[in-house]
Amino acid sequence: MSLLILLSSRVYQTHIYSTTNHGAMIRYLLLVASLSIGLVLGQGQRVHPLSQKFIDEINSKATTWRAGPNFAPETSMSYIRGLMGVHKDADKFKPPVFVHDIEDGDDLPEEFDSREQWPNCPTIGEVRDQGSCGSCWAFGAVEAMSDRICIHSGGKIHFRVSAEDLVACCHTCGFGCNGGFPGAAWSYWVRKGLVSGGPYGSDQGCQPYAIAPCEHHVNGTRPPCEGEEGKTPKCVKKCQASYNVPYAKDKRFGKSSYSISRHEDQIRKEIMTNGPVEGAFTVYEDLLNYKEGVYQHVKGKMLGGHAIRILGWGVENDTKYWLIANSWNSDWGDNGFFKILRGEDHLGIESSIAAGLPKI
Repeated sequence: MSLLILLSSRVYQTHIYSTTNHGAMIRYLLLVASLSIGLVLGQGQRVHPLSQKFIDEINSKATTWRAGPNFAPETSMSYIRGLMGVHKDADKFKPPVFVHDIEDGDDLPEEFDSREQWPNCPTIGEVRDQGSCGSCWAFGAVEAMSDRICIHSGGKIHFRVSAEDLVACCHTCGFGCNGGFPGAAWSYWVRKGLVSGGPYGSDQGCQPYAIAPCEHHVNGTRPPCEGEEGKTPKCVKKCQASYNVPYAKDKRFGKSSYSISRHEDQIRKEIMTNGPVEGAFTVYEDLLNYKEGVYQHVKGKMLGGHAIRILGWGVENDTKYWLIANSWNSDWGDNGFFKILRGEDHLGIESSIAAGLPKI
């Protein structure tokens, strides 16, 4: 704006010294107006968050991670914002906080990966796809519930908890595809139970996910996205025809639901003791382009709250991280996974931890 003032001043002085007629004054005012419009337009230009230029700018600033193309450049930003399904009132629905007794001598390892700790529980290594629906709040929950059923059964029970059942039928959890409350999902598991169900189009379990995945990524083989946001499926209390267990009998329940305090050691103790947890954090545009390393926000606008599953932690090049499974399918990020800065509550990652124990 200082440039505009300087130019305006010089133009004005020129006209004062040369003439006092009205035509010159009008030309002066038009010139100032054009300078103003040009400056405002120049300031308003913004690099598209899925463009190569935006990716290059990230990589010029980020020191602990690398960006690259994940989403196709023509992907609708309204579609992407719709994936951020943690409702702004989610904190009001947190279960009570559980506090672990941690002694000074407790050995919390520098690195921990639930996939390696419980190799007989295949769901821990799976990456699901929430489709064009703001159901991340449900996916983070059912993924961790599935892991914990296997872990607490000693690897004997393999039960993929249905995201479909939770998204469609938990009316106290929020607004289905329009966002929900992660903590309320765990409480619903205890009160009402949830049936089994695999990914879209599968014969796995009672209620597979009803919202089709679409190819919004650069490299992938799924059908193209139509640009329409997913609508919340209707709650149907019966299983698919090929599944021979009745809906009511297929349900599995949680024994307890709780939150974990934002203290790093409390979260580590919980994961190491009971399995992966659900977390939530604020997503900015630069995360869309994550490829590898320990993510720290460097550029872009806020997109919304997003829920994920935290399955471990570690240290990479002297930077502490949480190991996280996303629900944007395996074409995104590092085969569907990413790492984020640990120990500083970066973007709120340590402030919204929800968990629970299964009835076995």
